[in-house]
Amino acid sequence: MYTQLLQNMRNYFETGVTRSYNFRRQQLLALQKAIHQNEQAINDALYYDLKKSPEETYISETGLVYAELSVALKKLGKWMKPKRVGTDIANLPSSSKIYRDPLGVVLIIAPWNYPLQLSFIPLVGAVAGGNCAVIKPSEFAPATAAIMQKIIAETFSPEYISIVQGDGAEIIPAMMDAFRFDHILYTGSIPVAKAIYARAAADLIPVTLELGGKSPAIVEADANIEIAAKRITMGKFLNVGQTCIAPDYLLVHKSVKDKLISGIIKSMKEFYGDDTANSYEYGKIINEKRFDKLVSYFTDGNIVHGGTHNKQQLFIEPTLIDNIKPGAAIMQDEIFGPLLPVITFNTTEEAIQTVKQHANPLAFYLFTSSAEKEQQWINNVSFGGGCINNADVYFTNHHLPFGGVGNSGMGAYHGKFTFDTFTRLKPVMKTPVWFNLAIKYPPFRGKLKYFKWFIK
Repeated sequence: MYTQLLQNMRNYFETGVTRSYNFRRQQLLALQKAIHQNEQAINDALYYDLKKSPEETYISETGLVYAELSVALKKLGKWMKPKRVGTDIANLPSSSKIYRDPLGVVLIIAPWNYPLQLSFIPLVGAVAGGNCAVIKPSEFAPATAAIMQKIIAETFSPEYISIVQGDGAEIIPAMMDAFRFDHILYTGSIPVAKAIYARAAADLIPVTLELGGKSPAIVEADANIEIAAKRITMGKFLNVGQTCIAPDYLLVHKSVKDKLISGIIKSMKEFYGDDTANSYEYGKIINEKRFDKLVSYFTDGNIVHGGTHNKQQLFIEPTLIDNIKPGAAIMQDEIFGPLLPVITFNTTEEAIQTVKQHANPLAFYLFTSSAEKEQQWINNVSFGGGCINNADVYFTNHHLPFGGVGNSGMGAYHGKFTFDTFTRLKPVMKTPVWFNLAIKYPPFRGKLKYFKWFIK
């Protein structure tokens, strides 16, 4: 079914047309223009799929794609320029350079929670890198997938960039059976990532996996509680908690627990008003299956605040839960919704051990005024990326690589890191012909002392 499309893409790449600076730049400009022209349709689609306001859509979807495009357009020439590096003494007077070579035809598999930016940010890097690309958007955000397909179909030829729609469980294996991609970037769940990784390994296809996990927000006793409450509330309940880098649980020093909870409840009311279900600022759960899963967590502890829900509206109120039962599912699964478990600690060492029980989170958020504690946490916990005295926002900084570690993923992207992901290092050493020492050729007998001098 996909063999001809994918082979056409391979043939198109092999013509070399995607490699030039001018071609890449023109494609980035075309994508930028197409998004501008379809901005209202994008807003409508994301409201339909996730009840996102135009403002939330801009700060968490469209605006991030624009920022990625702006960086790529500004830096593309520099990124593409071969980098001159040193040459060891044994190879002098040769000169050495590292080129960034396009990979070929790449596959981008995107999730439903940020369907636009998690498709198009990787696409920007793939285009900047000189590749052809296939995008598989999530079928669970159909309106956004449809507008993305319209944008791609009207902007690019199908042998260059294509979107493939449908059930990912069927389509992705079918494409991988029909064609060897040169790279796969997948954002989503750990079980699906394992299946994709195993299938890719059979053909030695490199992968970038952006997953999730139990990302903690830690609040030490010396934190600015008012600021911590606002920033945790914003980071957790953006997109109704359906964010892979959202704080998944709250680990707070026992002495400031009550004050922090009061601050979070206050922030909830400031952000979403007294009628959260009808708030302009608050979205919806993606579907009934996810809704039912989230509601099932309510019995895992004591609801401190929230808990109101309406299946017909796919609405779950921002909810705080404490006194979590031992072994409860809410502390085993990635929640991916507007429920925040609250756990207390007495010492930093005790808190570190709690975090290590949920190893390798994608994100990590620490609230403290102590530089010593900051370094203690950073040096003792493995995580993908994070913030000190903030939550989520490191994701928007294109100067930082975004990626996981261990079970939260492998590889990274954003800004130049996306370009690097979709290109490979091609080292080249150039040797002049006017300098040709006989010592470098056989016979080697008697030359060992010279080799030991040159090669060390």
